[in-house]
Amino acid sequence: MSNFVSWISPEVLRTLGWTLLHFLWQGAGLAAIFAVAAAVCRSAAVRYALAVSTLVLMMTSPVVTFTRLHAQANPAVRAGAGGASAWAETSTQNATALPGSHAPAAGPRSEQPMALLWIVEAWFLGVLLLSLRTAGGLLLIERMRRKEIQAVRAELYAKCLALQRRMRLDRVIRYCECHRLDAPAVLGWFRPVVLLPVRALTGLSEGQIEAVIAHELAHIRRLDCYVNLFQIATETLLFYHPAVWWVSQRVRAEREHCCDDEAIAICGDAVNYARALTLMEEWRTAPALMMAVNRSPLAERVVRLLGWNGAAGTMRVAGVAGSLVCLAGALVAGNAFLGVAHAALGDASPKQEEGGSVIVVRPESASGKERAAQAARLAPAVQSAPKPQPNPASEPQTTNDGRKQSYMDAMAAAGIKITDVDELISLKVQGVTPEYIRAIHDLGLQPNVDELIGMKVQGITPEYVREMRKFDSNASIDDLIGMKVQGITPEYFLEARKTYGNLSVEELIGMKVQGITPEYIREFHDLGLQPSADDLIGLKVQGVTPSYVKELRATGLKPSTDDLIGMKVQGVTPEYVKAMQAAGFKDLDCDELIGAKVQGVTPEFIEKVRKHGFQNLTLDKLISLKQADIF
Repeated sequence: MSNFVSWISPEVLRTLGWTLLHFLWQGAGLAAIFAVAAAVCRSAAVRYALAVSTLVLMMTSPVVTFTRLHAQANPAVRAGAGGASAWAETSTQNATALPGSHAPAAGPRSEQPMALLWIVEAWFLGVLLLSLRTAGGLLLIERMRRKEIQAVRAELYAKCLALQRRMRLDRVIRYCECHRLDAPAVLGWFRPVVLLPVRALTGLSEGQIEAVIAHELAHIRRLDCYVNLFQIATETLLFYHPAVWWVSQRVRAEREHCCDDEAIAICGDAVNYARALTLMEEWRTAPALMMAVNRSPLAERVVRLLGWNGAAGTMRVAGVAGSLVCLAGALVAGNAFLGVAHAALGDASPKQEEGGSVIVVRPESASGKERAAQAARLAPAVQSAPKPQPNPASEPQTTNDGRKQSYMDAMAAAGIKITDVDELISLKVQGVTPEYIRAIHDLGLQPNVDELIGMKVQGITPEYVREMRKFDSNASIDDLIGMKVQGITPEYFLEARKTYGNLSVEELIGMKVQGITPEYIREFHDLGLQPSADDLIGLKVQGVTPSYVKELRATGLKPSTDDLIGMKVQGVTPEYVKAMQAAGFKDLDCDELIGAKVQGVTPEFIEKVRKHGFQNLTLDKLISLKQADIF
């Protein structure tokens, strides 16, 4: 492990060690504050928000501490360039300038404390082990996803979709069965999968299954998977503090309470849901990286669901008292740590002279020859230090008679009168010059200060304005900024205008935002379709591709632009059309196919109806059977 720290500077190691120690009292203080706040809150949602906020502060506080301690340990950062000249002047005297942080400080205090080194090494080893554990969990979940799950039956899938609609959840969610798990769980961050174990499906009633599925859908709607990922990262980096694990456990508990509340709001039967939780208490085989319905202490959740929390008031009072004691202790410990760290970092850091330079006074016993050698080594670095380059935009302007003109006067001469200091500074910082303003004015534009800054920030040049106004002479400043932000070039405008002669700037920006390329436009026109610009944007938004059109036409259909958008929205695929035709419905037009898909009439449903002896039914009859929910 020593090899790990060998490439880190002693100052960084020392600061990191003190940061880890400081978090001991910081974490205790934050946990105590959270305990007091949570004790007086009745709402699970508020307690959850408080717990997540506390965890974020716990993750942020070491970063802030490290930054401040590092600045304290390196006064050269604060001195800036003001001491450069003093450094050069003192380098040949009875002191030697520090070239960065690599020169050793005088005296025994410059040696890196071994205790801090051991702390950093132990911390790194713990982070490494916990990271490996997390990676193993991810591999286990990926293996489960690939080999141990299968899609649920059509009837159950329909019920899941109906429940999803009731919860107004419009994400694409897979519903799968899993023999390995014993309780429903959610898997995945970007493409969520609700896992429904076979044991739960056979051991719970319909109402209980609906409640536990609503619980998992609540996790997805609340984006709890991302908070869970943040918790894992926080637990990995700050594993050594018990307060982190306690707050993270409270996050998980309150998250389950929130989802319980949503499940009951949807299903309306708290007692039945509590029975379902009780049945699944011993079913605990879900990996920790997934969120299962039987997470969090069961007894606490059941008591809360049934309203048997009479002792909660006494527990809150005791929690507040204990938290206040912990907070006081954390503040005392923090004060002590600050004093020790300040002294340690102050003694270990180089001394700063009035001129701002960082120097280390050499011992008086050092020979003159040694001091001269050190000065000779440092002199080339001082002489070769790069000088700041002037900004051409900030150079004083010159009038026709040779007199220098201030930036403000030059801007006024260009037609921009500025009375606000912030605007003046913003123009100067962004490099807006009088020449730039005059060039823009010559093109017929009269931008105000905010528009000038916006144009300059986006890189709008007079040449760009000139080229774009060839296509639309009425293009406003907002139009130009919008086109530049979206990356619209004169070449793109020219290609789009070849097809759409009256294309407006708003339509052009909309096409670019949706990723419509000239090739995409040409392919649709080659197919004989003449969609308007708005229709083309709609086709792109819904994911209609030329290959999709060709496959639909191969089935005998001749869909219009509106038909294509409607079919794509409802999920009518070429495979669905072929399956319906194979089922005997060869003459369905696009509207009839869309209606059948919307009503859930599938080839499988048709086959099931026919097995019951109903042959040669029309599409309307099939839709009526589907709506009646007979099969």
